[in-house]
Amino acid sequence: MLFSLGGVSTRSLELPTAQNALPDRQEAANFNPLHFVSGHRIAQPLPDHLSTAVFGLGCFWGAERLFWQLEGVFSTAVGYAGGITANPSYEDVCSGRTGHAEVVIVFFDPALISYRQLLSAFWEAHDPTQGMRQGNDVGTQYRSAIYTFDAEQLEQAEAAARVFQLALEERGYSQITTEIAPLDTFYYADDYHQQYLAKNPNGYCGLAGTGACYRPD
Repeated sequence: MLFSLGGVSTRSLELPTAQNALPDRQEAANFNPLHFVSGHRIAQPLPDHLSTAVFGLGCFWGAERLFWQLEGVFSTAVGYAGGITANPSYEDVCSGRTGHAEVVIVFFDPALISYRQLLSAFWEAHDPTQGMRQGNDVGTQYRSAIYTFDAEQLEQAEAAARVFQLALEERGYSQITTEIAPLDTFYYADDYHQQYLAKNPNGYCGLAGTGACYRPD
């Protein structure tokens, strides 16, 4: 992934506007519709009983592995959400001029794993107080984010943030900066990035939690 130089980034940490964002791309990225690890589909058509969640917690390579390893998760894929430019490339997103966050889409069986359990994995795997960065990964694409599919997910995500805020404060952390909003559009990343750490076991993983535990009532 892209790192800051000497601890200082020259990239803007401000989200673009519709006026200065990169123009749309006409074609979507190419990717294998089958998960490299499980062989399950990562795009429609998918089994009807599955539910869907989208999370951003920094570099999407390690984030995707976190979720595909959970029992009850059918498949995962990496991509982009929360931005302006349609069909962005990885390079577009890394420029900071599309407004997107790097995210993981998670297809899960709610009879085997709940959305609340996915939220627990999300909160505990990264530091949601860092704004437009995650560790050494600096840029708007690395922001913490939860994009929801319905009112119930939105309510659960906002409630979870309040609970985890208390746990963070006990450990001396500041306010959560996680963007929590309804999903507009999820754009798949190209095949190179899908299940990257399964294809490259020694590849970079930037996940680092705070040590705080998510304990819902």
